[in-house]
Amino acid sequence: MQGRSLMLADIAEVLACPECRSAVEVVDRTVLCQRGHSFDIARQGYVSLLTGAATKISGDTAEMIAARAAFLDAGHFDPIAAAIADAVDESASAAPPRILELGAGTGHYLAHVVERFPDADGLGIDISKAAARRVAQVHPRIASVVADAWQRLPVLDATLTHALSIFAPRNADEIRRVLCADGAFVVVTPTGRHLTELIEPLGMVRVDEDKTRRLGESMAGRFERDARTAVEFTMTLDHAAVEAVVGMGPSAHHQSPLQRADRIAQLAEPVTVTASVVVSTYRPRLAITSA
Repeated sequence: MQGRSLMLADIAEVLACPECRSAVEVVDRTVLCQRGHSFDIARQGYVSLLTGAATKISGDTAEMIAARAAFLDAGHFDPIAAAIADAVDESASAAPPRILELGAGTGHYLAHVVERFPDADGLGIDISKAAARRVAQVHPRIASVVADAWQRLPVLDATLTHALSIFAPRNADEIRRVLCADGAFVVVTPTGRHLTELIEPLGMVRVDEDKTRRLGESMAGRFERDARTAVEFTMTLDHAAVEAVVGMGPSAHHQSPLQRADRIAQLAEPVTVTASVVVSTYRPRLAITSA
């Protein structure tokens, strides 16, 4: 517990109290703000900074987080993780990187980025306590916070050099607020070819073909795109890996484990599957214009 408290202490100077927005510090096992609001650090090392306001999103279940850990830790998406780290590297400024990942999940991608920079600190935010527990243990320089990506983030203004959104929510207004003027927002979105060989036979949720337009609209007036990299490769997956990749995403909500297992059993083994994403880097506009 002590080591995880120290990690929260390292990043605490960028955190804000969700009740009054004042600065915080870590005292023993508590995150304490200047006005006396306090938040206990969980035994697993994360702190919940939820305010109790209604949320638009539901967090990943423990089963989804376990499936994600199994799939990502096996290295299947390593080319995506490398492209994200490259994007952060190419957009880095002179300041030591302070990197936020929204919807951090297992913290897998954030850990890859932090490992690239010996002086970097990471902050993983997720609505799911199951995710927060995993993020708190993923890397000694990553702190874990439970918060709602669609509410005001518990982060002080202009304190972060980078933000990451990887198959996750993009609260552009809040990311713009917490990024420093020369910061960068790295966004990963799937293309229509992502996991295409599995979508029809397994009844998976398809990628929204309107996603690119909606991404542009959400960024308009707040960010300008600085770089764009397409990442596409094939994976050879056995049935256990297919089960994990389906179980870790939104398709896990749309069919029972038994239905999923029956469909997977009908696939060839191994099966060749395409991974296809776009890694985009956005820079804050110097002046925010109203939409």
